[in-house]
Amino acid sequence: MLEKINLIQIFSAFVVLFAIIDVLGSTPIFLSLKSQHKQIRAGRAVLVSLVIFLAFIYAGEAMLNLFGVDVASFAVAGSFVIFILALEMILGIEIIKSEGRSGATLVPVAFPLIAGPGAMTTLLSLRAEYAMINILIGLGLNLIFVYFVLRSVEKIEKVVGGDIIFILRKFFGVILLAIAVKLFATNLQVVIG
Repeated sequence: MLEKINLIQIFSAFVVLFAIIDVLGSTPIFLSLKSQHKQIRAGRAVLVSLVIFLAFIYAGEAMLNLFGVDVASFAVAGSFVIFILALEMILGIEIIKSEGRSGATLVPVAFPLIAGPGAMTTLLSLRAEYAMINILIGLGLNLIFVYFVLRSVEKIEKVVGGDIIFILRKFFGVILLAIAVKLFATNLQVVIG
């Protein structure tokens, strides 16, 4: 049976994923990575994120179960990576070293900033409510938006200015720290309980 394209479902999936991925909120993080001379390849980051999302949407729970890991434990692990990113932003230090030619494209940009545990868990939840085709279209639209934001990070920096970026980096570092703590606390209750 073919699934029907439903504009309401597409819009709903887009909005939910847009809020969870929050690429605009991550802009100070991208600028922070750029200021550390870490390379971010927009096309590659989006492509890797898409592969992660597709793998997770179709085989995520089975893959985690194969390793004896539930979604909540996965989210707790992701919260540690986000916590470290927040510390880098707040303290102005480098903890996650660039390895290889990918710079910051794969970690932390593709995972966990774009394809993070929150977004992946959300995809599993959306699967229960919406037709897969509508979820995939909503996801695709989000990733197109992410691509254009990643491509425009330096233009955003020029428009906003260095001092404002410095302040925003510290502010969003604290916000990211709070998100990491919330993600950790919420999912830790599920893991322990």
